[in-house]
Amino acid sequence: MSVSIFDLYSIGIGPSSSHTVGPMKAAYRFMEKYLSRHQKVDAVKVDLYGSLALTGKGHCTDIACLLGLTGLLPEKVDPALVDEIIESIYQKKSLPLFNQIDVDFDVDEDIEFHYQEELPYHANGVRFSLLKDQKILCAYDYYSIGGGFVLDEAEITASEENDDISSPIKLHYEFETWADLQRHCQKEGKSISEIMMANELAWRDEAEVKDKLLQIWQVMNESITRGLENEGVLPGSLKVPRRASKLFQKLSDQHIPAADLNWLNVYAIAVNEENAAGGKVVTAPTNGAAGVLPAVMRYYLSITPAATDKRIIDYMLTTAAIGILYKKGASISAAEVGCQGEVGVACSMAAAGLCALLGGNIKQVGNAAEMGMEHNLGLTCDPIGGLVQIPCIERNAMGSAQAVNAAKLALLGDGEHQISLDMVIATMKQTGLDMSHKYKETALGGLAVNLPAC
Repeated sequence: MSVSIFDLYSIGIGPSSSHTVGPMKAAYRFMEKYLSRHQKVDAVKVDLYGSLALTGKGHCTDIACLLGLTGLLPEKVDPALVDEIIESIYQKKSLPLFNQIDVDFDVDEDIEFHYQEELPYHANGVRFSLLKDQKILCAYDYYSIGGGFVLDEAEITASEENDDISSPIKLHYEFETWADLQRHCQKEGKSISEIMMANELAWRDEAEVKDKLLQIWQVMNESITRGLENEGVLPGSLKVPRRASKLFQKLSDQHIPAADLNWLNVYAIAVNEENAAGGKVVTAPTNGAAGVLPAVMRYYLSITPAATDKRIIDYMLTTAAIGILYKKGASISAAEVGCQGEVGVACSMAAAGLCALLGGNIKQVGNAAEMGMEHNLGLTCDPIGGLVQIPCIERNAMGSAQAVNAAKLALLGDGEHQISLDMVIATMKQTGLDMSHKYKETALGGLAVNLPAC
C-alpha cells in the first residue's frame, strides 16, 4: 500500500480523526457515489456500530455524518459554522443531501446507535442508506480505520488479504519495515527525509511537497496559538475548563526559559483543547494525538531561533516515515489497539523527528522512535464520557515530554540497541489484539467508568 505523507497528515476538525473526520469523509463518499443514481430519494438513514456508537456522541460522530451528507469535507468546513448548520437540521427536521435534495430527517430517529453490534471488519463501522417510500434503495458500509482513513467493504477486505487496490503508485524507495527504510538510507547515503521526499515525488513535484508541508505546519502552529488565546469551558458534560491560556500567561509572567519543558506541556495542551472544542487541527497521526508533533516542533523552534523552513520540512518528512511504518505494520486506531496507537505512535514519530533535527544518525533516530513506543506499550483508550478530554488532553503533554526525552537519550548512545523499532511495532500490534475491548475507545472501562460521581 503506497501511503503519501498527505494521507497521514490531513487538515480537519476535532475532536476525533476516527470518529469525526473519518465518518464525515465516509458520508461524503456515499453521497458522491450514490446520490446521482437515486434522484428520487426521500430519506436517508445512518447506522453507527461498535466504537462509533459507544463513543459517538462524545466524539460528535453524529454531527460529522450530517456534515458529510450535506456535502462538506473536514478540510473545508468552517468550525464556526457547524453549530448553525446542525441547529438548522434539528429545527427544520430536514437535511439537504449534498446541498441538492432536501429530505425529511429527524436526527433522533434517523441516526441509530448500535451499541452492542459491530460490522464485520472493524470496530468503527457506519452504514448509510438511501430510501424512497420507506424502502431502501441502496445501503453501503464504511470503516473508519484511524487517522481519518476510510475504507469501504471492498477496500478493507482487500487490505486484509494484502491485495492493494489503491492507485498503482510505484515509489522510488519501497519500504514496509524499519529494516527496509534503514537499508535504503544506508545504501544511498540519504537521510529519512531525503528518502521520503524522493517517494513523495511519485505524486507531486518537490516545490509542491515543500509548500504543502509548510501549510500543514502552519495549521499545526495556528492550532497552538489559538489554544493559547482561547478561554472558557470545553463542550460536553464534564465542563472541563480550558487552561492553556492561563498556563501560558503564568510561564510568561515568570519569565520561564524557552528550554523549560513546561512550555512543551502548554503547547500540547493548547492543541488538544482546540481539538476537544471542535477546532481545526492536523491529524498527526490522529486528532486525539494531534498535540504531540506540533508541540515538539514549536519547542525546538523556540530554542533554535535560527532554524529555517528546511528544518520544519525535514521534521515533517521524518515523522511521517515513522507514522507510515505503524500504519502498515500495526494500527493508528485506538478502537483497534488503544491509545498506544495514537499518543504512543505520535510520541514515537516526534522522538524520531527531533532526534534527526538534533543531528542523530539513522540508528539513533530508530532508537528514539523505538523508545517512544516501548514505554507507551499497553496504553489504553478510556475517555471519560466518550469525550476527547480526560485523559486525552494531558496525555498529549506527557507524550510530548517523553518524545523529547527519548530523542535526547538516543543521542547519548551510538544507536545500537537490542530491541528494534520493528520489534516494538509488532509488539504494539499484538498488545492491541490482546487488549480488552473495554479499553479500546469504548468508554466501557478504566477511567471512563471510575470517575467518582460528585
